[in-house]
Amino acid sequence: MDLVAFVVAVLLISASPGPAMALIFRRAALSGFSGAVPTVLGLELGLYVWALCAAAGIAAIVAASQVAFVVLRVVGAAFLVYLGIRAWRTAWLTRGDGPAVEAEVTRTGWWRAFGEGTVVQLANPKAAVFMVAFYPQFVPVDRPLFATTALLALLQVAIEVVFYLMLAAAVGRAGVWFRRTKVRRRLEAVSGTVLIALGIRLATTTR
Repeated sequence: MDLVAFVVAVLLISASPGPAMALIFRRAALSGFSGAVPTVLGLELGLYVWALCAAAGIAAIVAASQVAFVVLRVVGAAFLVYLGIRAWRTAWLTRGDGPAVEAEVTRTGWWRAFGEGTVVQLANPKAAVFMVAFYPQFVPVDRPLFATTALLALLQVAIEVVFYLMLAAAVGRAGVWFRRTKVRRRLEAVSGTVLIALGIRLATTTR
């Protein structure tokens, strides 16, 4: 098993732009480091569930099933568009250029942010396709598939949690500036556009 290659692959995957990066950046900018923590944990829970599904053969079924793939694609795309429209609504309702506003996590709650991250990850059929193709490359033929995949997935989760929390900490340092009313409004508009674009891309994606 080439753990070095696995770690490098995970880091490259983590750094690639996508729904996870967009959600974490938005949360960290508007709610600070602590506001991004539940989003990161929710995303990683979804990732680990998909990894276990891949080890058990369930992800392969989802990847091969046209109906399951389409259902997940539609649900995931709809949820991203919903988050984007909600961000647009917040931008529209925000006026002026006042002092920093209260962190969003105090209003929406820890569990809401956690749930958003989990749903975004679980409702992404591309995650199923990715897991089916990714993990078998690093599981030796003489090792148990499920147990080895579960351990590799734990390693991936640990790496991504550290990486994303470092990103959240870096973005959160500028949180006071991001949460000024005028800046927040622009950030909500931009992040809403990004989330909607990601939702449309997911809705039109193929295998």
